Amino acid sequence: MPNTLAYVVLFGWPIVVLALFRLLPAAQAFGWSMLAGYLLLPTQAGLDLPGVPVVDKDGVPVLSAGLMLLLGVGAARTGRRAREMAGPAPRHWLANALLVLLLASPLLTVLTNADPVIVGSFVIPGLRIYDAGSIVGALAISVLPFLLAQRLFASPESHVALLKMLALALLCYSLPILFEVRMSPQLNNMLYGFFPHEFLQHIRAGGFRPVVFLHHGLWLAILVAMSVLAALALWRQRLAEGARAGQWLLAAIYLLVILVLCKSLGAVLIVLAFLPAILLLGVRGQLILAALVAGSVLLYPMLRATQVVPVDRVVALARSISGDRAASFEFRVANEEALMERAALRPLAGWGTWGRPLIHDPESGQSTSVTDGAWIISIGSFGWLGYIASFGLLTLPILLLARDGRKLGLSPATAGLALMMAANLLDLLSNATLTPVTWLIGGALLGRHAHVPRAEGDAARSAPPPRRSWGLVTDLAASRDRPAPGGGAGRRARNL
Repeated sequence: MPNTLAYVVLFGWPIVVLALFRLLPAAQAFGWSMLAGYLLLPTQAGLDLPGVPVVDKDGVPVLSAGLMLLLGVGAARTGRRAREMAGPAPRHWLANALLVLLLASPLLTVLTNADPVIVGSFVIPGLRIYDAGSIVGALAISVLPFLLAQRLFASPESHVALLKMLALALLCYSLPILFEVRMSPQLNNMLYGFFPHEFLQHIRAGGFRPVVFLHHGLWLAILVAMSVLAALALWRQRLAEGARAGQWLLAAIYLLVILVLCKSLGAVLIVLAFLPAILLLGVRGQLILAALVAGSVLLYPMLRATQVVPVDRVVALARSISGDRAASFEFRVANEEALMERAALRPLAGWGTWGRPLIHDPESGQSTSVTDGAWIISIGSFGWLGYIASFGLLTLPILLLARDGRKLGLSPATAGLALMMAANLLDLLSNATLTPVTWLIGGALLGRHAHVPRAEGDAARSAPPPRRSWGLVTDLAASRDRPAPGGGAGRRARNL
């Protein structure tokens, strides 16, 4: 159970958010509110009242930041330049439709799950209209970072700023990570009085898998993996600008070492899969790769149902690496197949919440299934309607940018964010690592698709688009051809 300090920190976080909005421009204040809150707040503390969604570490930062934006706190300090970074960012019509579907489909889920689930003497009650408000409220809070980021992180400059926030946050977070690698994951217990998961799952390869203040070590590992890609994207961005970029390459190497120490094979493999693209390809190539991954993730349940995904080959590959990893993967696959069969009984709107989508032992009533991947959780709870709505919103920004990237003049920073989002999407197939950071990046990408720079005068509007990044070779050539750092171009690059 969380101690008193956990609740004091959680419900005192709005004071921190207020201070950030007083000191920083709105976009930076929002970004740091979300990132710091996700990294530092306790996981199991929260306010759970009947009929309303739980207010916890995922909700407090975004609700606090939304309130600051609504009240205009710190607006006078934002400045004209920062306001120009954030445009109106109207949402795409398909994004609007998916958002409506996401918030409306739980009503159908509730209406079709009024019957109880009876397993022997074990009974899970049916859902009531009363429950729809809590479910819709929780979904609305989860997508609020997506909606706010569309406005605050819509411009090319804001994408560079967001990458810097993500990389710097994990560089600082590497210190407690290193502590837990050496001393075992104890910080959450030492500070907040509880351990968020099973300790045995965090003993790996004769050492420990760090957790710090997140839900699980796997959640931490994928975030570190995304920070590696963020640092490399900043390196490519600085090369394209003709500025010095070595510090970001060193940061990426350091974060890669931290990722290896996190002892998560899946996150390491994801980074290794994306490294050649972010190192060698231009913006267009990176976006195409991200779109292929996003499309595959969106279609994954259908590919699994039709046996297109070569599960047996993946098991054989895992067995060649580690017998324990292969056994873990086989167990996960067996659970997913059983849960898919149960989800197929109510395919449109799912089984709802309270453990209704799970498989239970007929004698004890205890759940015999393990839900790992976010995709199977979504389909089991809210059916295909809920899955298409949530994963459609997550994948749509990447697909739109890959389609319209040529006319938008996208930068390496935006391509890097797209690859980070694709990495997180890929991890959602095996883990439920759908976090506020995921929605934040997705909103920033969709906002960039709709962003129209504010310019004063026709001359500014007719200015040529930014130079495209065709690949690492052209970026290196550009860094040699640009003026020296003492010149105007160097000063502008350093100011980003």
